[in-house]
Amino acid sequence: MEAIAAVVAIVFALPGNEAMADGICRARGWERGAWETRRFPDGETHIRFLSPIAGRDVVLVCSLDDPDRKALALYLAASVARELGCRQVGLVLPYLAYMRQDARFHDGEGITARHFARLLSGVCDWLVTVDPHLHRVHRLGEIYQVPSTVVQAAPWLARWIAAKVDNPVLVGPDEESEQWVFEVAATIGCPYVLLNKIRSGDREVSVSVPGIAAWRERTPVLVDDIASTGRTMMAAAARLREAGMAPPWCVVVHAIFAGQACDDLLAAGVAGIASTNAVVHPSNCIDLAEPLAAAIAFRLEGAPTDTAQLVKA
Repeated sequence: MEAIAAVVAIVFALPGNEAMADGICRARGWERGAWETRRFPDGETHIRFLSPIAGRDVVLVCSLDDPDRKALALYLAASVARELGCRQVGLVLPYLAYMRQDARFHDGEGITARHFARLLSGVCDWLVTVDPHLHRVHRLGEIYQVPSTVVQAAPWLARWIAAKVDNPVLVGPDEESEQWVFEVAATIGCPYVLLNKIRSGDREVSVSVPGIAAWRERTPVLVDDIASTGRTMMAAAARLREAGMAPPWCVVVHAIFAGQACDDLLAAGVAGIASTNAVVHPSNCIDLAEPLAAAIAFRLEGAPTDTAQLVKA
């Protein structure tokens, strides 16, 4: 099956995902498909595949930051590919949106993570993503009805930190992050501590960093899966400076940085920001095209349902 997949797979990039799609194609020698996507004057999305796709494995690459703008085009692209007779449609979603509302927190709310999962599951045969924001949903197979593969970014974060930061100590955002912060720290061979965080609103966060004084001679590295408002990192940076630490590095998987969050974080006196290219951002310096390509090949070869793919850096 591997030889067949290598011949028929064709990769299409939703707007803004061209660089990632090119990296994925280079990693495996796949064809980058040609198509047209545009908007009609009334705002409707128009999609036209220029490369032949009948009988082929179509791979659509689309990171879902700004999801309400991107998701409909992705849905239509997958639907049109099926209509035109492709063999299967795979979605490569480096950032998977709508994982936050995974429970009903207040009366009148819905569990939108499940609704969004049902929407995407209806138009694809499998999906690949990077470190989805899992809390009450423990694995994607609980809400998605198609096979999925999760690329774990920890080895690639570890490689970058080991190469760029002298004598680091990792600082994780909360207790839930301990498993993957521990993995990064163990790969590097450095210590780590976890924040005590209290969030009182979307943009109001207070933190403490217990035990950090023991590592005052080390360079702190704040590690998080998602940076949205940046408030947690800003609050942590302030506590670290108060403890007499060096300016911290901020290393994130998904660099959302809504509004002026990135500028505010830099103004808070951090040493710098490094992110993966799972979300396109000026801070991108950790390339995940290779592990994503490996995960796609894993799916094309008919991997079991709902798997985690850890590719060593």
